[in-house]
Amino acid sequence: MERLVSGETTTSSNMKKKKKKVSSTTNPSLPDDLVLVIIARVSILYYPILSLVSKSFRSLLASPELYKVRSLLGRRESRLYVCINMYSYKNGPSWFTLCRKPDRTTTRSNKEEDRSSGYVWARIPIPHSPLTQRYSLAAVGSNIYNIGVTRYHHLTSSSVQGSGLPVSHVAPGSKLAGLHQEDGSDSLKNSVTVFDTETQVSDRVAIPCSVSQGKEIFISTSVGGKVNLVTGRKVVDYNPVEGSWEEVGDTMCEFMFSKCFCVVGNVLYSCAIDRVFRWYDTEVRTWRNLECLIGGRLPKLSPRAFVSLADYGGKLAVFWNQGVGDWQMLWCAVIALERRNTCEILGNVEWSDHVLHVPKIRSYYNALSATL
Repeated sequence: MERLVSGETTTSSNMKKKKKKVSSTTNPSLPDDLVLVIIARVSILYYPILSLVSKSFRSLLASPELYKVRSLLGRRESRLYVCINMYSYKNGPSWFTLCRKPDRTTTRSNKEEDRSSGYVWARIPIPHSPLTQRYSLAAVGSNIYNIGVTRYHHLTSSSVQGSGLPVSHVAPGSKLAGLHQEDGSDSLKNSVTVFDTETQVSDRVAIPCSVSQGKEIFISTSVGGKVNLVTGRKVVDYNPVEGSWEEVGDTMCEFMFSKCFCVVGNVLYSCAIDRVFRWYDTEVRTWRNLECLIGGRLPKLSPRAFVSLADYGGKLAVFWNQGVGDWQMLWCAVIALERRNTCEILGNVEWSDHVLHVPKIRSYYNALSATL
C-alpha cells in the first residue's frame, strides 16, 4: 500500500528546508506565523492560483505546517481530485484538483448552456505516482491511499492488499478494507484484509467458501460500517467489528456492475449504464431514483462515456468525458443532496461545466476527495 499525501506532496526529509525557505522569502514584512494564518483562512479552491505567485508561495502551500494551522482554525474542507490515465501505463497517471479560475470571472449569458461556473481543473505534481486501477484509491482524512496494482503490471509495491482489486473505506473510522484473491486448485481463494491507517496494522480474514462459493469478487463498497462484497450476482456483508458474515441478496449489486457508484453520507449512489441516478435504500433493500434534480440539468451522458462519482463534502460530484478524436472535454457537476424522508432523496444541481481539455483518455479514471 502506498500513501499519497493530499494537497501538495512532500517528504519528511525536506520539510525543514521548505519551512526555512517559506519563512525567509514569502513576505519579509510579515511574521511567519501571521502569513500561515492568513493563507490558512483562504479557501483551498484558490490554492492552485496562489501557487502561481512565486516559488516561495508554492513552498508554503506544500508545507505540512499550513494544513496543521487550517485544522487548528477549523478551516478544513474537502478537496476534490481526479486521477486520469491519459497515456501509456509507463508514463503514469495525471492528477488534477478542482479550483476557481485564475481570472476569478464567470461567463454570464442569457443562454443556460453558455454560462460558466468559474471552476476548472488544475494539474498538480505528484512525483512517481504509482499506476492506479478503478477503485484502487481511497481517501482517509487528508491522506489518499493507493492499493498496489501488481497483478497486471508487475510493479514493485509495499501493498498490503495485492492484485489491484477494489478497496473500500470502512466509515466511520480509519480502516481500509481490500480484497485478495489467489488461484486455488478448484476455485478462487478469497480473503479480506482490513488495514488500520492509524496503527498501520493489517488483519487478513479468509472469506468462507459457503459465502463466496468460490466465485470471483470484483466489486466492493462500504455502507453502515460493513464491507459489501459482490460475489457472482449476490452481495455478502462483512462486519469487521464482529467478524461476522451475512448474505444480503442480489438487489444491492443490480446497479453496481457498471462500476459507477460511490457512498455519500452513508448512502450508496449509482449511475448505471442507463445513466439514471439512483440511491440504495438499505432498510427495504431496494434502489430508488434520485428525485427532482432542480437548479439545472445535466447534459445527456453517453453510455460509452467514462463516468465517475465521488463524495465531495457530503455532495455528489459527477465526472464524465465528451468528444471524439484525440482531444476530449472533461465535465464536472456538483449535486447537493437533501433527504426529505426515509424513502426520498432530492438532488439540486449546484453547477455543471466543462473543466478540462485533455488528450483522449486511454482508460478509466478515479475521482475522490480528501479533507484538508
